Amino acid sequence: MKYLDEFSDPRLAERLLDQIHASATRPAVMMEVCGGQTHSIIRHGIDQLLPDCVEMIHGPGCPVCVTPLEIIDRALAIAARPEVVFCSFGDMLRVPGSGRDLFSVKSAGGDVRVVYSPLDALGLAQENPEREVVFFGIGFETTAPANAMTVHQAQRLGVRNFSLLVSHVLVPPAVAAVMESPDCRVQAFLAAGHVCSVMGTSQYPSLAEKYRVPIVVTGFEPLDILEGIRRVVLQLEEGRHEVENAYPRAVPAAGNLPAMEMLRDVFEVTDRTWRGIGMIPDSGWRLAEKYAEFDAERRFDVAAIRTSESSLCRSGEVLQGLIKPHACQAFGKECTPRNPLGATMVSSEGACSAYYAYRRLELVDAK
Repeated sequence: MKYLDEFSDPRLAERLLDQIHASATRPAVMMEVCGGQTHSIIRHGIDQLLPDCVEMIHGPGCPVCVTPLEIIDRALAIAARPEVVFCSFGDMLRVPGSGRDLFSVKSAGGDVRVVYSPLDALGLAQENPEREVVFFGIGFETTAPANAMTVHQAQRLGVRNFSLLVSHVLVPPAVAAVMESPDCRVQAFLAAGHVCSVMGTSQYPSLAEKYRVPIVVTGFEPLDILEGIRRVVLQLEEGRHEVENAYPRAVPAAGNLPAMEMLRDVFEVTDRTWRGIGMIPDSGWRLAEKYAEFDAERRFDVAAIRTSESSLCRSGEVLQGLIKPHACQAFGKECTPRNPLGATMVSSEGACSAYYAYRRLELVDAK
């Protein structure tokens, strides 16, 4: 299949690895921002094929993982209401709140439905005018345009029984927060290609210059990631800190202009709390005032819900790249995909779930 087989070619992977080994002469610590890249790296053992001096650490680029506990609890409170049809992508249903998850609400009689598009939820609202239909809008810049378009359509069509529970976060402020950490070891970043396919690359040169770190926009297949690593190693060896696009088949420098225009219309930048990390200024979106009637937090008066994280879960340190998942004592013991303490263990993009799926036998037994 195009863009799968050809970007997993073992002969080309070997050539890229040879070039990385030949170029790397000094320590290079790089963070892949996206959880999809983390899973590809761990699944294919890319980190184990690199020179000893090249280390991959995993960043906060899993949208499910960074959705704060208080937002999950607000979702649970809304979903439990009898008049509500609560719609979500499937990856949110098993993310633990402070006491239960959306599956638990569903099993207790709540009308919780998995949809494949926010427009599916809008359609349900049109078909069920007597019910309140809420869509759980989470994610980075990648998923935000579809959610923005859905709110725009709801207003245009006059669908007043539809609302959006918003938990959108932005990648560039997270990169800055990682670099501002006093324990930061990151020397370079592999930026998430799907985010840049929407927003372009214009936000990254100032970060590369301020923190003097190479930033290479990278895809998700093995060859994409290896090419990104190769470019980072070359920059570090040459003392450069530039933004490079190693994913040109999907990422135009200017981004997706109509999508960005829709985002500017529907959303406005706000401070956001990231699960396990805390508040990062100007790191998220909320609905603009002219779309405030579609804000589920306001409609159901749940903004006051506040909760605290599990004392056992160290997912915040995992998301900041401070520890690897197996450094958490609960990994594979108190915390498993069946009984997760945090979202990083249950999300399909979480670093803990990647290590559990592909490394648990060697890591859990070694404890």
